[in-house]
Amino acid sequence: MKMKNIYDQMYLETLHKIQGNQYKLDKQINDPRDSRYGLSLIIEPDAAICSNILQFLSELKTIEPNQYIYPSSDIHITVLSIISCYSGFNTRDVPLEKYIVAVKKSLSGVQSFSISFKGITASPSGVMVQGFVDNDSLTRLRGNLREEFRNNGLENSIDKRYEIQTAHTTVLRFQYPLQQKIKFLAVLNQSRGKDFGEMKVNELRLVGNDWYHRRDKVELLSIFPLTSLL
Repeated sequence: MKMKNIYDQMYLETLHKIQGNQYKLDKQINDPRDSRYGLSLIIEPDAAICSNILQFLSELKTIEPNQYIYPSSDIHITVLSIISCYSGFNTRDVPLEKYIVAVKKSLSGVQSFSISFKGITASPSGVMVQGFVDNDSLTRLRGNLREEFRNNGLENSIDKRYEIQTAHTTVLRFQYPLQQKIKFLAVLNQSRGKDFGEMKVNELRLVGNDWYHRRDKVELLSIFPLTSLL
């Protein structure tokens, strides 16, 4: 299925759920006992993209100030969640060098690519900015990673929750019931085609992360410059 069709389907399904008060509230955002941690390969949008996203979020915040809004430092695109967050996981408990080697192997033959951030979509848990890739590099990379980790015996939980296919970034999570649902949905509808800009992806980052990728919880484990790996 084309990426645009996936985003459109997500939005329409979520729209009905929000209208019927069937969206999901995240009760763990402010829970100090939440110790979930994992291992991810991510892309960090550049400053210009993040600035445009924050302008959009400021509009949502005036309507729904109690929702969890991602700061620019935490905005990211997940290439692949290698180990999905769970309580008790620690990056010191796995052979990180082997994970780094596995990612490097998976990058063989993968070209640099651009992501255009245009429009928003949503899930029952929150709001996302849509990303569109200009070639098949991201799809190929994910395929390489899945194949590599299927065969190398390293701990992973790739695709256990769902098979990631898009290049979205989550920017808001529902943590309280919406107080101005009609106004909130109006802004979402008006922003379906909003242009947040385009960036060249020059590097990928392997990180240890909590569920929300909070900057003070993220461990930068390795950087993979795409230009040097072509």
